[in-house]
Parts: sequence; structure tokens; C-alpha cells
Amino acid sequence: MQTCRIGAVLLAILLGTWGLPAHPQSAEPGVQRTQPPTASNVRFQLLTVRSNTLTDEEFLAGKKDANPVSLAAELRIPRPGSDRLPAVVLLHGSGGMSTLEDTWARHFNSMGIATLMVDSFTARGVQQTSANQDQLSRWAMVVDSYRALDVLASHPRIDPRRVVVMGFSRGGGAAHYSAMRRFYAMYGPDSKAEYAAHIAFYPTCNRVFRDGLDVVDKPIRIYHGAADDYIPVAECRLRVDQLRKAGKDAVLTEYADAHHVFDNPGFPLAKVPQVQTTRNCPPLEEVDGQIMDSQTRQPFSYASAPCVERGATAGYNPIAHANAVRDVSEFLSAVLKPAPAPR
Repeated sequence: MQTCRIGAVLLAILLGTWGLPAHPQSAEPGVQRTQPPTASNVRFQLLTVRSNTLTDEEFLAGKKDANPVSLAAELRIPRPGSDRLPAVVLLHGSGGMSTLEDTWARHFNSMGIATLMVDSFTARGVQQTSANQDQLSRWAMVVDSYRALDVLASHPRIDPRRVVVMGFSRGGGAAHYSAMRRFYAMYGPDSKAEYAAHIAFYPTCNRVFRDGLDVVDKPIRIYHGAADDYIPVAECRLRVDQLRKAGKDAVLTEYADAHHVFDNPGFPLAKVPQVQTTRNCPPLEEVDGQIMDSQTRQPFSYASAPCVERGATAGYNPIAHANAVRDVSEFLSAVLKPAPAPR
């Protein structure tokens, strides 16, 4: 009974319906807290990101004006002043906005990095997609990422040359696939800005796109749990290996014994039975812009593809989280060169 209750709680969190504590405690004695408190001098601004809600087919066809939508986004500026700051755009996963993005935003703000958390669901009438991924094309979030960069490129406190996109799970896929030159050409920022780097946590890597290895000459970093059975790390190993052979700056970092959402202190480790996964069936793009089931060669959807499965393990690993915070911090310090925010 206790196992079932924990599983139900975790599913509620994953579906975005569970209230999470603002300041989760460390899960193990001796493990350093990875969520610094929000400094009193951080400034918050609510912004609008104007994007489009596209289907898979519309996205791949390059439709730019279909189904406009105004998304809410929260900008956090780590200190007052007039200097231009580096920034990280944060893209959430299938459960929607949660304490996961807040935890990372607090950390980046403590480094002197501004953050823009984009809510890709609420304005589209979506609460979560974990149990029904067909509700929203995941490639709509690629468009969201470019429009978010446009917003930051015109902001007086942000240096448009020092903006990184970072996403988690569904948002992680958008973060690293947004590096494709073809997608930049179709939907890239009107400002002509490019992200300084693309960071993805436990993202889907098994989508096969035309010209999928033709990415911008910016670093791509993927951080993944070696024990992830929701989105197995093997598919990201293959993609990163292909990118590196193509001469691209791509690196995969794996964390032992870490499952999906290993960096979210609000998730207890448990089985989540209702989530949909394509771990055994990579969808692929045909020449006509259709996404096909690689096994049946029929148009792909989560509802009809026989290879789509349900069920995975997910939850927090404090050691992997602490190591990921260290690794991402070192990477961003080198790429963005932030000045630490005063405390």
C-alpha cells in the first residue's frame, strides 16, 4: 500500500497537479544543498513570448503564422543596474512548470545569470502531456525557444550574445534540436541572434530528421541518467556520437544510478505507470514532412503507434543532482563568463 501511495504522489507531481514545497530539504545527510535561496536583490518581470501552436506537420512544413499564442514567461534579473547580463532560457518538461525550473533559476541567479522560465502549456490550455503526448507537438517548444530569444535580445539588461537555452525531458529535446540549422532557418529569431549553447537534461534523442546533423557551431551539452528507463541514455549516446563524427561540439555526461528527473528534489523515486515512452520506436521524418512510425511506416502518433509503451521509473538522486549542478556551473562559467551576483 505504501508503494502504491508513493507512486500516486509521484504521478501527481509529474502531471503537474501536486503542490511542491518552495524550499525542499536535502534528501541525505552530508549532501550539500543544491538550491540556494533567492537573493533579496533579484528582480522579477513577467513577460509575454509570442509564439505559434503548430502540429508536427505544420512545423516541418515551415508554417510561421499559424495559430498564434501569447505565452507567459518569468524573467529573473540577479542584480539591479544597467549592465548587460548573460541569461538562460528554461524549457519545462511534460509535467509543466514546477520547482525543478525554480531550483535551477535560483542557482543561476546566484551565479549572476538571468533566467527566463517559459510556460509553454498554460496559454495553450494544456496542464500536462505525460500521459497523452499527442496534446501538443513537442516541436512547438522549439519555436517557443526562438521567440524567447527574441524577447531577451531586445531586453536592455540582457546581452544577446550570451544567452543559453536549457530544457528538461520534452523541453530538453526542444533545447538540443533547436540547434539544427534547418529549424533556425525556418523559425529562428527575427533578431538573427543565436543561442550561445544548447543544454538538454534527459531529452528525447531518437527523432530522425532530415539534415539532423547539420547544427549550428555552438556547444551542445546533454546530461542524462544512466539508469533512465523512460528516455534511455543509449539514444543520446548515438546522437552525440554522430554529431561528434560530423565535427560538432557535442558532449554527453552520464550519472550513475540516476533515473529520469534525477535533478528535481520534489520527486521521490518511484514507478510511474501512466507515462508514454517511445524508448523502443524512434519516429522518423519522411521526405514529405510526415513523422512516421519507424516500424509500421504509418504516420506516427502516441495513440496509434503499437511500439509506444507506458510506465517508467523516475525520481530524485541527490548525488547526481549535485554533480550536475557542478558540471553545468563549470560549463556556463566558461561560456557565459558571468559576474557573481552580490548576496
